[in-house]
Order: sequence, then structure tokens, then C-alpha cells
Amino acid sequence: MSDNKNSQGRTQKNYHQGDGPPRCLGRPTGPLATTILLCLLLDRASALTLEPTDLPLVEWVPSLHMKFNPRTMELSWDCTENTTYLECVMIHKEKGEVRKKPKSKECHCKFRDYCLHGGVMFMVTVNSTQRPIPEKLVYTNPGGQGTAAQNFSCFIYDATFMNCTWARGPAAPDDVQYFLYIQDSKREREQECPQYIADSGTHVGCHLRDLSGLSFHNYFLVNGTSRTSGIQFFDAILSTKKIEVYSPPGNISVSCNASHCLVAWEPPRTRQALSGRDLQYQLLIRRQNSKEQSGKQLIDVSGDSENKYHFPSPEPRAKHTVRMRTADTRAQRWGAWSAPVEFGSMDPTPGLVHVYVLLVLGTLVCALILGCLLKRFLASETLFPRIPRIKDKWTDGHQTDHQIIWEKFTSDTEKTDHEEIVTVEEISVVPAST
Repeated sequence: MSDNKNSQGRTQKNYHQGDGPPRCLGRPTGPLATTILLCLLLDRASALTLEPTDLPLVEWVPSLHMKFNPRTMELSWDCTENTTYLECVMIHKEKGEVRKKPKSKECHCKFRDYCLHGGVMFMVTVNSTQRPIPEKLVYTNPGGQGTAAQNFSCFIYDATFMNCTWARGPAAPDDVQYFLYIQDSKREREQECPQYIADSGTHVGCHLRDLSGLSFHNYFLVNGTSRTSGIQFFDAILSTKKIEVYSPPGNISVSCNASHCLVAWEPPRTRQALSGRDLQYQLLIRRQNSKEQSGKQLIDVSGDSENKYHFPSPEPRAKHTVRMRTADTRAQRWGAWSAPVEFGSMDPTPGLVHVYVLLVLGTLVCALILGCLLKRFLASETLFPRIPRIKDKWTDGHQTDHQIIWEKFTSDTEKTDHEEIVTVEEISVVPAST
């Protein structure tokens, strides 16, 4: 028993565990002492009359000693006889609850395709005689906050190479060093980065030339070490299909006729076999020596177009270039542009140009001459109108032959029945003398 002062300054008695109820010191005297003794006797009597079945039953469940292996993603525990394990539960920050049911007489559960750098909690539910009793295990990311690698990304190019890059954590010490490990989806095969890319001595990237050990889904783990502090890890699960950047199409060719051009190509080489519907293309057609946007055409072409594209381009056509690139239909991640392929001519056909120029000039000259002649004719008609002639009623409207044979003329005159001759005599008048 000890003495403590409360907030009001009074002294109070504290009884430690195991001290029992307060005991009477000395011989009890007076009515108060008689009452206290009577209470003690009654308590002892009631304690002696309690049956064992009246006490609450508490079932003792031994600790499972759960263990988690992050490399194999396996949760295990100690097995006990006559115990049934109902399920394993992983509580993930992003995925929520993930439940697994262990097989009979097995004391482990295996989880796949989950990142652990954010920390997870595991529970194993044991079926007891009264109710299921879960036991918990919290798996944390050891190390200092902000020391793990950041901005981690990987991409596959040319179907055979892969680059991964990351940045050092903002709180990582100066002597930090990172290491990359890659596992397949079954976590059966693991390889460390064969060729690191360093910045000031710290690994910030990895280059792989052999991708034979990769599966469709892969687990990437970036560990860190330091002599001064603990470094947190970073992990990610990536699909090779989603991180592959496709090469540009191959064997690009352009053939043209008088009015159209045809662009043909071959699909790029990819890590996995893909159909035409899985790919899409972009064509960039540009007129050379043209700085305006109107000289560029960006055209989207689906992968099921038989790898051909027709577009109008009448002659004479200037010199153009076409470039192409490829992307996955779902990922929309475009690869690099191909080398430019030229078509057309910098100087269109000289003979055709000369013909066109001569035709235009000839048309203009003829139009000018006709215009001058028409203008002159109209002006002459206005200044010098035509003098009207005496209308010949007999010959008007009929074609007259002014050449008549003499014999025919004399024979015709003899047949005339009546002939009138009029003689006109000129009389001169002499004036009289005065």
C-alpha cells in the first residue's frame, strides 16, 4: 500500500495488486467492529458455496507464430493438432481485402501480384470450439521514410531490350546504393540487373539485353543499402505488353500515279505475336521547304488496313516526305518516328510545264487579238454606216447570173411580142437679143 496525493491535495491510499482487501489491525471493539466481522464471515461462506461451473470459461488459443516471406509472397504459421484454419486474409491499401482459403492440413497461404512497399496486414482465422479467433500480423516497410527509390518506370524497345530508370529518394543519405531484382510471375526465377546506369556513383537505372527470363507479368524490386540509416524498398508489378514501345514500321514505300499515291509498309517486330487489330499507325506527310502547318498532314490508320494507305496527290506534285510510327491500340503509347521517305519531285516535269505555259500564253494572245478585232469592227460600223442600195424587186432574194450567152439573149428578144421604144430629144433654147 502506498500514499498518493490527489488533485485536491488530499492523501489517498492505493492498494497494489495482490495485497487483497484491507485487513483489521488489532482487536475489533464496539458495534462497528462487530459489523465488520459479520460481513467477513458472510463473504467466506458465499465463496465456499460457489460451483466451478459458475465461473466463465476462457479457451486458450496458442500463438500461431505467423511468418511472411516477401520474396515468395507466402504466409505461414505453426500447425497445431485438432485445429481448423478457415482462411487467410491480406488487407492491402490499394486492393482492399484479399482472401485465400488454405487447403486441408496445410498451414500456409500464397499471394501473388501484389506490391508490398505500402505495407500490408495479414490475418489467419482459426476455428475454435466457440467462435473463429483471428490472429494478425503486420508487415511494414522497414527503413526511413522517403529513402526508397522514386519515379520507377521500365520500357521495352526493339523487342529485345529493356531500360528501367528511377530516382533516389529525397531523404536518402549520400552513401545510398540501390539494386534492382526481377522475378517472373511465379516467383520461381530471379535475376539482378546485369548492367546498372549510375549517376554520381548511385545506381539510377538498369539496361537489359536478354529478356528471355521475363514472363507476361513480372515483379520488380528496388532495394537500398546505406551505412548510416535503413533504406526502404520499392516494388512494382509490370506487364511486358503494357511497357513495350513498338518500333516504326519497316520497308515503307510510296508509289504514285497521275492522281493518287499509295503508302505501303510492314508491321514492326514485337516481343509477342500481335494481330492487326492490336496495332495502330500514324502517318506524317509533309511538303518539303514548307514551314506552314498547311504543308503537314497527320493521319491515323488502323492496324487492320492491310498495311496500305491511299491519298489523293495529282500531278505535277512537289517533293514530299512521309514518316510513320506505331502504338498499341489500348495503351496509346507511341513509339519513335521512322526515317523520312521521299516522293514527288523538287522540279516538276519541264516539258509539261512548258506546254502548260505555252497553252496559257497562246490563249491569252488569241483572246487579245479577237478582242481588238471585235472592237475595231464595232467602231467602223459606228463611224461609217453602210449606204443602202435600190431594192431590186425582180432580182432581190434570187441569185442573178450576170454572165449571159449572146445567142440565148438574141433568141429571147425575137420572141418578144410588144416592144416600146422611147426617144428623148434634147432641145436647146437660144435667148433673144435685146
